[in-house]
Amino acid sequence: MIVLAIDPGSRTSGYALLKKEGRKISYIASGILKFNPNEEFLGRVNDIYEQTKALITAYSPDQVALESLIYVKSPTALIKLAQSRGVMLAALGKEYENKVFEYSPNEVKATVTGHGHADKEGIQKVLKQYLGLESFKTHDESDALAIALCHLLNEGKMIHPQIKTKKTKAGRGLAASLSHKIKEPLV
Repeated sequence: MIVLAIDPGSRTSGYALLKKEGRKISYIASGILKFNPNEEFLGRVNDIYEQTKALITAYSPDQVALESLIYVKSPTALIKLAQSRGVMLAALGKEYENKVFEYSPNEVKATVTGHGHADKEGIQKVLKQYLGLESFKTHDESDALAIALCHLLNEGKMIHPQIKTKKTKAGRGLAASLSHKIKEPLV
């Protein structure tokens, strides 16, 4: 199974693709989508749609995982984030109906590190150890990798108007399972 994970944004979005075969999870690709910062938000909407569609076309993932909306101080920023996320969902189209899952930031952190309030550096240490990566272009990229890994380690929460979502049990997390391999403290 190949999963595409997206950390949505209105100016940049992180994306990651991971593959799971049996119990083995392997890295395929990751990076960031940059939307024209010189355009007003409504001018970027088509760019967000087209770049999301291009990702789907290039990799044909089996499932898609997104970060759920988070609390931000600015209502305007929250509205733009929600609209960007909506445009990305529209780009997925009918082909991905019932194949889209979402996770809260705390669920992702708890699954990957074992601690729901882990910082970005702690998450990156676990990702580097588990996936064998050297570095990340941005926090958006590492966030997308964490979302993908979280999805593959959990059953997922489906985005569907008829289904109520429920919290997943984070358990001890990946970091606890790998504690014998991680030499530095995560947080």
